[in-house]
Amino acid sequence: MRTTRRLRDVTVLLAASAAVLAGCGSEDASTTDEAASTDGPLRVGVSPVPHGEILEFIDQELAADAGLELEVVPFNDYVQPNTALQDGSLEANYFQTIPYLENFEIEHGGEYEWIEAVHLEPLGLYSESVESVDDLPDGATIGVSNDPANLNRGLQLLADNGLITLREGTEGQATEADVEDNPRNFEFAPLEAAQLAVSLQDTDASVINGNYAIDAGLSPADDSILLEEAEGNPNANGVVTTPALADDPRIATLVELLTSDDVRQFIEENYDGGVLPSF
Repeated sequence: MRTTRRLRDVTVLLAASAAVLAGCGSEDASTTDEAASTDGPLRVGVSPVPHGEILEFIDQELAADAGLELEVVPFNDYVQPNTALQDGSLEANYFQTIPYLENFEIEHGGEYEWIEAVHLEPLGLYSESVESVDDLPDGATIGVSNDPANLNRGLQLLADNGLITLREGTEGQATEADVEDNPRNFEFAPLEAAQLAVSLQDTDASVINGNYAIDAGLSPADDSILLEEAEGNPNANGVVTTPALADDPRIATLVELLTSDDVRQFIEENYDGGVLPSF
């Protein structure tokens, strides 16, 4: 993965699209390296909440004046938005953090370009059965994400609040095997990130990503029994594309709008502290 500085005020040349002509009958098909097209609507893969809502606000209120045509494509998992970027179904996505993207590249391959951080969704511990971490019973089942980046993030949340101790040297890559001290004998139940909120009743508590918590009607500020600190947090969600499209002027315009005062105000007015601007 490469990272790109903010695309604000970048002057770019439009990349020319090379046509690949297929022959008929006895004609031979010729192939060329096809340059990434910068024509047409910008297709952006998102998690529905809050990413999709933020982009819908941009599409309805800001995009036309900026000369940007958006196509917002929602996904309910954390894998398809990246695979769709690689197969050309999308030009960009907006749903993930740098640690998640780095782990995704290791596990799935592909070439990606991180463009810009937009917002933080504080990870929280939620429960339907207790109102405080002190009330969690010994041996409680704690739901955690099964993807490496969010699993590490969830375990770190528990460690930062003194519920477990992680083995030294595992920063950024901790798994259940790295829990060195677990005085209350918590059991960890790995699930798809999207399933943690909808199956909350099946655990004593679960560590849930902010977007899925909000989508399930939970308020990170009011309903969580533990919540990540925003200050110094490396887990901001941002815009990602491919190296071939890193200088696409449509993406530059999207980033300009996503980091505008209008979007800051939209975030602050609509998410009650569950989504925080990172710009």
